[in-house]
Amino acid sequence: MRLYIVAGKRTDSVVHGFLPAAASLGLDVTLLTDRPWPEETVRCDVTDFRAIVDAISRREAPAAIFSNSDHLQAPTALAAEYFGLPGKDWRAALRTKNKALMRRALGGVFAVELLPGQESPALTDAPYPLVVKPREGVASEDVFLVGDAAELAARCREIWDRRQGALVAEEYLPGDLHTLETLNGRVLGGFRTTLSPPPHFIEERLEWAPPPYAGQVLDALHRLGVGFGACHTEYVAHEGRARIVEVNYRIIGDHCDFLLGELLGVPVFEWVLRAHLGEPTPEPPAATGHAAVDSVIADRSGTLTAAPERQEFEEDGVRVAYWPVHAAGDVIARSRTNRDYLGTIRAVGPDAARVDAAIRRFRARHRWEIDA
Repeated sequence: MRLYIVAGKRTDSVVHGFLPAAASLGLDVTLLTDRPWPEETVRCDVTDFRAIVDAISRREAPAAIFSNSDHLQAPTALAAEYFGLPGKDWRAALRTKNKALMRRALGGVFAVELLPGQESPALTDAPYPLVVKPREGVASEDVFLVGDAAELAARCREIWDRRQGALVAEEYLPGDLHTLETLNGRVLGGFRTTLSPPPHFIEERLEWAPPPYAGQVLDALHRLGVGFGACHTEYVAHEGRARIVEVNYRIIGDHCDFLLGELLGVPVFEWVLRAHLGEPTPEPPAATGHAAVDSVIADRSGTLTAAPERQEFEEDGVRVAYWPVHAAGDVIARSRTNRDYLGTIRAVGPDAARVDAAIRRFRARHRWEIDA
């Protein structure tokens, strides 16, 4: 059976997660991409469903068409629908990627779409503080907390100097930031997220935690049309309410996907691909123990001159893995976003105290140095 993976940039999730999972399932894989990969690929415009359909129609008939890219869910869904294969509703994929459409569908949160060229957004009566962000953004890029209309206008100009595209200015949602991880509508679990201080929103640490108000989040996902395949939802829990921050219609990233499978003790990447093959999702087991992902974040721009290599080991009953995002010699351009990750330390153990201690020991034994 032939699996077509629609991909943008090369990621650990695809290379070390979905490609080995496909091999375990006995699937032959064709990678469709518009980026350079060392693996054999078929080049096409993966942002256009017509190009995807054309590329596949010239080759072996597909058993499944799948993407793990935030940007490519809608065209992949349309291609799967063309071939009559299981897939996501393209409308839901578009609705979750486009934050203005998501806000209109969910309601309940002040949000305004801002188009390039608007000299000064007239939002003097808005419920400040607001969060301004790219409408289709990822990785906390160009996301800022702003306190008044003048600061909003200045941030919009700053962002538009770097990138053209619509922005969304929305009500800041107080509360504890959590994630809900689902597969075919079934809850796999969730993480509690620690963010950097405002005005930026870098995700510094994700720690396994029971997702509060999961039923409210599932109801919101249902209203968005989300229900097929993997979904990673970020939301705030506050005063008995869950309010969506954003929906990433794919499996969680930044190596938390590997942690998820390890903690649950299931082949989570295989489960995701089986969903796209039309197979039912097994009942997820309850997690035993604790887990966390701690990100090592660049504090300046420059050349990374010292950093540990990838490694995995067990210590004091805790399984620890360090996967680098950057290696010694890489040039780092600090952006105050999730793109500043130098690497991630993930740990799975019997309890929070031992997991935290293992992460602290790893940080103490290693160094990351950047020469400006």
